[in-house]
Formats: sequence, C-alpha cells, structure tokens
Amino acid sequence: MTGSGIEGIPRIPTGINGFDQIALGGLPSERSTLVVGTTGSGKTLFALEFLARGVQDHGDPGVFVTFEEDPEDIRTNVASLGFPIGDWEEGGKWVFVDASASLVEEAPTIGAYDLGALTARITHAVRKVGARRVALDSIGAVLTNFTGIGVVRHELYRIVSALNSLGVTTVLTAERAEEYNSVSRFGVEEFVLDNVIILRNVLRQERRRRTIEIVKFRGTSHRTGEWLFTIGPREGIVIMPLAFLQPRERASTERVSSGNPELDAMCGGGFFRDAIVLLTGPTGTGKTLTSLFFAAAAVNAGERCLLQSFDETREQLGRNAASWGLDLDAMEASGLLHVVSEYPEVASPEEHFLRVRRVIEEFRPARVCIDTLSALERIVTSRALLDFVISLGAVLRQHEITTLFTSAPTGRVTPTVTPAIAMEVASLTDVTILMRYVEVQGEIQRGIAVLQTRGSTHDHTIRQFAIDDTGMHIGEPMRGLSSVLGSVYPQSGGTPQHSPSLAGEGQQGLWNTQNPGAEPDG
Repeated sequence: MTGSGIEGIPRIPTGINGFDQIALGGLPSERSTLVVGTTGSGKTLFALEFLARGVQDHGDPGVFVTFEEDPEDIRTNVASLGFPIGDWEEGGKWVFVDASASLVEEAPTIGAYDLGALTARITHAVRKVGARRVALDSIGAVLTNFTGIGVVRHELYRIVSALNSLGVTTVLTAERAEEYNSVSRFGVEEFVLDNVIILRNVLRQERRRRTIEIVKFRGTSHRTGEWLFTIGPREGIVIMPLAFLQPRERASTERVSSGNPELDAMCGGGFFRDAIVLLTGPTGTGKTLTSLFFAAAAVNAGERCLLQSFDETREQLGRNAASWGLDLDAMEASGLLHVVSEYPEVASPEEHFLRVRRVIEEFRPARVCIDTLSALERIVTSRALLDFVISLGAVLRQHEITTLFTSAPTGRVTPTVTPAIAMEVASLTDVTILMRYVEVQGEIQRGIAVLQTRGSTHDHTIRQFAIDDTGMHIGEPMRGLSSVLGSVYPQSGGTPQHSPSLAGEGQQGLWNTQNPGAEPDG
C-alpha cells in the first residue's frame, strides 16, 4: 500500500508506531533510506519492523539481507512481537539473503571485493517473491571491505541504484561511532542515499534515552527535530507521543463521582467521564486519600479502576486505606480494582508508560489513578515527563477513562518552579485542584481550591478541609486570602505576608496570612 506525501511524492507506510506521523505518511516509495545509529539504538529492529509490518498490514512481500546475524536468531528475537517470519517464508512472503557466511569466506580479498554477486542474489530474491520492501542490515559490514572513500562511495552507489531500479523501497542500516558528530561511519553514505534517519541512544542523568531524527528526505518534507522513542517487547519501536495522538469524535457529558460529595459539588457535580484531573498538594494534604476514595467510588459504581502508585508499596496502600475504613483487599478480590505499586527507579518513564498502557488494554478500566506524577521527576527530564503525560493522556482520552493524576509540587509540574512545564501539563488536564497548608494566626490548616474545570462551572472559593478516620471533609470558604498563587495579601490590603513556593515542606506550600480576618467561616 502506497500513499502520497503532501507534495504528491508516493509514500509507503512503515507501520512503526508513531514514525509515519513524523515522516508525514511513511518512507518515500521506491527509494532507499539510510538508518544509522550507535550500538543498541534500534537499527536492526527498525529494518525488521519495516518489513514485517509491511507483510502483516499490507501484504507486501519482503527481503531481509543479513550480514551479521543468523536468520534463525532473527526469527527468535522478534517472536515476542508476534511476527511469524517462518510462516511468511513458507507462504512466499518473506525471504532471507544470508550474506554473513560469504563475508567471512571472502574477507581475505580486501581491496578486490565486489558487490556484483550480492546484488545478483538480492535481485533473485526480490523477483522470487515479488518483494516490495527490502532491508539490508548492516551495510557497514560490507563497506569495511573496501579501501578508500572513493571506492566506498562508488560501490554503495552501485547497490543503491540496483535496488531502486527494481522498484523496491529499501532500508539500509549502518553504524556510527558517536551520537552527535558525523552522520555516518565513512562520511559519504548520507550523500549517496536519498533519505537519512538517525537513531540515538544517549546516556543522560545515568539513564539511556533513545531518540529518532529524520535528517533528510530528498525532494519531500518531514517533521524535524529529535523524537523520543522506546522499545517494547510486544510493541517494538514506539515513538512518543506521536504514536498515540488521534482525534476524538466526541466529548463525554456524563458525570462521575470523585468519591467525595463535597469535592463533586466544588467541581460542578463531579468529573466528566473522559476528564483528566490534576490534583496537586504538598506531603500530607490528602492526595493518596483522595486517590483511594476515587478508586472506591469506581468499585461502588461497578466500574473497573487501575490504581498505579509510584510512591508507596501495596502494603502501605492497604494500611492507609484501612485507616479510612476502606478494604483494599476486598476491592481487588472483586475484580474491579487492580493495584500496581512500583518505584520509578525500576524502569524508564517510557517503559512505565508501556506497562500502564498494557494494563489498560488488558484490564480495560473505566478509571485510572496515577499517584504521583512528581515521583517520576526523580528519573526524567522535563521533556520526558511531558511526553509521558501527553502519551498517557492520549490513550486515556481515546478510551474515555476518568483519570486522576496526583502531584506533590516539588519540581517541574509546579507553576512557581518551572512555569513553562506547569502550563503545558495544565493544558492537558480538564480539572485542576490545588491542596495547600494554610497558616492562620499561628495555626496550620488545610485549604482546597478548584482552579479549573473545562466545560463546567465550579466553586471559585478556597475551602477549609479536615481529614479524620472516615476520610476528607470539605467545609466552608476561607475568607481573607487573596493572590494565593503568588504573594498572599490580607483582604484588607497591606504588604505581602508570604510569597509561597509550592515545594511543600516547612513554610513552603502555605497560604500564609496573619490577618485576623482570615479565620475560616463557620
């Protein structure tokens, strides 16, 4: 199957999760594309997926030319992705050209090596199965047999011209020594081929981060820049967040309960069915409590709920729930609640995302709670955290899942620390709820405010709330507080008493006023 790019140049979809969105439809058809990267960047998998998804999704026969791996090893390595390569071989949809043995045998002929025999074998295989797609992994293993850059360039041009003349779309992989210097190993490959893609596997903050970049598509356009991707054992290459951004046909008007009647009232009657809710507050304000009652409300309504904790163990969650009269074990035993508890450090944010997505697909919950997003800040960059939220939000909205994100405002999702990220995260949510400690005449109290509810009216007051052994109880509006998201002024005027940070400890996270008129109503 071939589509057209925006300029009318035919494209062939790769089927790789998110890549065709970057490539504006796929790889330019009947041309050759160079995919370069360092060790572990995903070059072989890109080539394999290009062929396999062509067979699987479009019925396009493929030829895979391997220079370094045995075909049996390749069949085994991709088994988890659900690609029955052996069956495709028997059905005339896939053929291997194993050039690894011939390279070993012909190694002594360095300086006189010729690609003619290899080209003939590829041509025969293409015609045998009527291939539309070809992958060579890795062409660098052949190019090392030539002496002189001029010879490398000439021989590479010969094989690319032969492939293009066959009318096939080809992916050639090649190694590169460094992540951000020269594009290719010999410095000429990118000039011979029409299209160049770089896969990177960069070590940052003691963790690997994979990105993909289209350097050029000759004669046509593409999205620019580096795009984060991960590799899943069942998903293959997944480019975030583009793999999940799809338009929705409708927005739900159905309301569901947060698990707290007073909070429902503050939000205009509960959350919309497809709402994404962000609840922020420093340690001890009641975020986990709210999460547990949110999950209990789902179970009481006969709905499934996924509760993902990045802060506490399953045992701690069970103990906390019991202290508020909730039986977490019974809710799980009902089959309506699925609890996943793991620390952020056990995986990358991209791997956490894939795990959550798998549970969503298999468990099919009506609600999801992530407690807390801020725990992920220990292992991610600002960009990676935002990609995580965008990708997960896209999946959740597509399935109309009511979602509660909690965050202890200790860093990047906090407006007063990094406004750009905070505004971007807030733009992805439908409801924003802020919990804070309030200092009133030397006494620490708790306050809650609903900052936004998209498509609905909501309570604009800051209300006092208390927590006891039955849960959270929201009371009357607190008077005398103003400008609480920046400096706080007594309602009667005067100078600022406190310029709060949302970081959450000590004086931080306080709405602070010494105004005697700041006593809570009632």
